[in-house]
Amino acid sequence: MDKEARLFGTTPAEHPEELRLWLRMLTCAQLIETQVRARLRDQFDTTLPRFDLMAQLDRAPQGLKMNELSRRMMVTGGNVTGITDQLVAQGLVERVAVPDDRRAHRVVLTTQGRALFSEMANQHEGWIVEAFSTLSTREIATLHRLLGMVKANAHSDTHPSIGTV
Repeated sequence: MDKEARLFGTTPAEHPEELRLWLRMLTCAQLIETQVRARLRDQFDTTLPRFDLMAQLDRAPQGLKMNELSRRMMVTGGNVTGITDQLVAQGLVERVAVPDDRRAHRVVLTTQGRALFSEMANQHEGWIVEAFSTLSTREIATLHRLLGMVKANAHSDTHPSIGTV
């Protein structure tokens, strides 16, 4: 039973359409994420957090400091350290000293890490395309535009209490 069914039981019509839409979006995102996690595990013996860290490093070829990784991934420094340690042990990333700060290191993808991430990213892209394959190009563009409007509204100053419930 998914979030929609758990919340609504058999009488979803009693609830505002906006709530039903929110739960549908949340359910879809969680179902797709569950599929992606399983496929990363099955095909690459890795986790979504490892994939996410490697994606951040792929976007920053010069590497990132640990605090930058933590901020970009929106997780604690301890989480980033644990994931980085695992990837270092596998030879997929390395820590490189920062010349002007003896205490700091940049984390960079190794050649092996870059090659593996490229393969994983290509597969990941295919999985996401597959997840939306029942929609037409026009429907995807419309959904993207509409969600952009929701995103802009959520970021506006007119709703300071969103997310503080």
